Amino acid sequence: MLLEVAHNSGVITTQEYAEFQNAGYMGLYGGLTVDDIHKKKNLKDKEKILDFMGSEELAANLFRITQTEAKLKRENIKTKQKANQTHYTVGTTVRKAIKDIGGTMPEDLPRPEKSIKQIEKEQLKRLKDKKTKLMLDE
Repeated sequence: MLLEVAHNSGVITTQEYAEFQNAGYMGLYGGLTVDDIHKKKNLKDKEKILDFMGSEELAANLFRITQTEAKLKRENIKTKQKANQTHYTVGTTVRKAIKDIGGTMPEDLPRPEKSIKQIEKEQLKRLKDKKTKLMLDE
């Protein structure tokens, strides 16, 4: 959904979307770029940052994403520059909220040993092997 809303806000090309995404990460991660986060988490080029987050970090990022989407729509933002600034500002606001409640900054949270895709694959295999029904709380 964020991609569509960003597009409607003037973020058109793949490069522009990368810059838009980078702005949001920089806001939330205290100036760290996507490349910086990749290095800090020891991720390979094709691995996605969102796939290697624990629940606390993922929740902060999802909040950043959903609130950016809502603000772009609500304020009817129509230029890529304003869209990038909005994403950055929302990221810094989420970061400030984390700081204000005494939380750990996202860049300081540990990287999970397994990606969400690895965990999903293992869980599906486990369920298939057991031939059990998936419980809602698993």
